[in-house]
Amino acid sequence: DTATTEIYTFPYTTLFRSIGQKAKAPLEQARATVAKCLGANPNEIYFTSCGTESDNWAIKGTARAQLKKHGKNHIVTSAFEHHAVLHTCQALEKQGFTVTYLPVHREGLVDPAELEAALTEKTALVSIMYANNEIGTIQPIPEIGEICKKHGIPFHTDAVQAIGNVPIDVKAQNIDMLSLSGHKIHAPKGIGALYIRAGLAVDTFMDGGAQERARRGGTENVAEIVGLAKAMETAAATVNERIAKLTPMREKLIDGVLKIERSRLNGSREHRLPGNASFCFQGVEGESLLLMLDMKGISASSGSACTSGSLDPSHVLLSIGLPHEVAHGSLRISFGDYNTMEDVDYILETLPKIIDRLRNMSPLWDAIQAKKVDYDKYM
Repeated sequence: DTATTEIYTFPYTTLFRSIGQKAKAPLEQARATVAKCLGANPNEIYFTSCGTESDNWAIKGTARAQLKKHGKNHIVTSAFEHHAVLHTCQALEKQGFTVTYLPVHREGLVDPAELEAALTEKTALVSIMYANNEIGTIQPIPEIGEICKKHGIPFHTDAVQAIGNVPIDVKAQNIDMLSLSGHKIHAPKGIGALYIRAGLAVDTFMDGGAQERARRGGTENVAEIVGLAKAMETAAATVNERIAKLTPMREKLIDGVLKIERSRLNGSREHRLPGNASFCFQGVEGESLLLMLDMKGISASSGSACTSGSLDPSHVLLSIGLPHEVAHGSLRISFGDYNTMEDVDYILETLPKIIDRLRNMSPLWDAIQAKKVDYDKYM
């Protein structure tokens, strides 16, 4: 047709440049949108494949840059980070870096004073997650950021769980790098982003073409990037509404579950994501609990969803001082935009009956009742 004829009368270079520019426009608009949601500048946002890649890039890239420029080879993180951080730090240890794994204590919180005491002249990076993916505890990020700024040490936070659940402003909170993943906020799987403060030296993570300002090679997934930006925009605009809706649901669930004999809430009740509640039930095996809940139409997890195929107790629960026998009886329930208070009521009606049934079949529960084992201090 006429339109097609007119297009092909352009020189090829002009045609291809025009198409490329049209594709680049939504990409850069998405970058600006994500930046605005974080209080960052567009040139500080880099798109990745997921939160795990973002964590790897932030930690390895900063550690190697700091080693080359300043001879620093020490990293500070916490004992209950996501494996994307822990395994990255362990990989760097094999390359000669030293890592301090801070304790998180019973409440699942990093003590800023302990973090500051762990810093040395060789500290290249501090990486503390914003909110824990299993027990939902929110770390004192502004205080940690202020300490790192005072000592001139780059501060990275894995905010995969926090995005859309708490307000975030990277400048106000002194965050130098922040990792996020799209699937946690209803964007497609396989898309993430990394915020890197302008001027911070971070080595290139993936060599290749000149994409992402020559810092992350590989063709950008424009469709998923646009989806991420839209999801970020929606999540940021409704974060206070989400907090107001989910917090009462969480609190009602916690109050009801803690009426069950020998149950406990994992982590701080006050400093917690609005839609997260993590429990342990003595004398109950977590995998059996999940299967029986699933039969009743309740989807939950025991520990991290990323390690759902493992029978080992959660490293997060062990890090807050629980023994294996108690950690094995864990249950994590998460609420989102589509849940209602009626869902809470159904859980509270169903869960105690399942707990009773499992305990009636448990030799460990018999031993607890007979006081042959004592787990009182873990209540």
